[in-house]
Amino acid sequence: MRVVVVGGSGRIGARLVARLRARGDDVVVASRRTGVDVVTGTGVDAALAGADAVVDVSRSPSMAPDDAREFFTTGTRTLLDAGQRACIGHHVLLSVVGARRLRGAGFLQAKVAQEDLLACSGRPCTVRAATQFFGFASGIADASTRDGASGPEVRLPDVADQPVAEDDVAAELLRVVDAGPADATLELAGPDPMRLPAFVASGLAAQGDPRPVVVDPDATYFGAAVTGDELLPGPGARLGVVHLADRLTNR
Repeated sequence: MRVVVVGGSGRIGARLVARLRARGDDVVVASRRTGVDVVTGTGVDAALAGADAVVDVSRSPSMAPDDAREFFTTGTRTLLDAGQRACIGHHVLLSVVGARRLRGAGFLQAKVAQEDLLACSGRPCTVRAATQFFGFASGIADASTRDGASGPEVRLPDVADQPVAEDDVAAELLRVVDAGPADATLELAGPDPMRLPAFVASGLAAQGDPRPVVVDPDATYFGAAVTGDELLPGPGARLGVVHLADRLTNR
């Protein structure tokens, strides 16, 4: 099978590329590092030529809502147009669990716009929405850091979360590629429900980051109010097998 991995040099993409190559698939790593730019279209047609599937795990270089929307929508249109010319049989997109419920999070609404473009394209596709990656704890902390009485502190609402290991995401994307187009959005989460502040605090502690995590009922999640189960997957979600405690122990 010939598979194009857009964003194949990144956190998830590199893991997926390694799995595909380990079993003998022909893999094209499509990223700006390899001369493929989905925003400008440079190198896209050549990258997709002869491919059976394209997996888009690309990440916007900016978290600013307008920048992210421009990146995701322009890049998706470019891939859809090129995919149609190349007769790609399966377009796989990695998205985020709960994005549609977090209306105030501009970055996540950019992912929703990307999902909608794919869903309305008529192209054979699958959207795999995942919860936060284990390694994203520091990113959540950075977005939630405020000045406190004793210095910078991470302020988060005490809500439920179910983060997932990057290796589980890559394994699931491989399964999705093999399964063929579902023409639906499927969800993936880690095996262990936990509280968002505890998840972020454990990630910071593992990195030796001294910022304290403070529970704040008025705090937002990337600008969105979170009061209940917005970050959790719905019924029927697939669960990963890697536990956060094991990941932290084996760092």
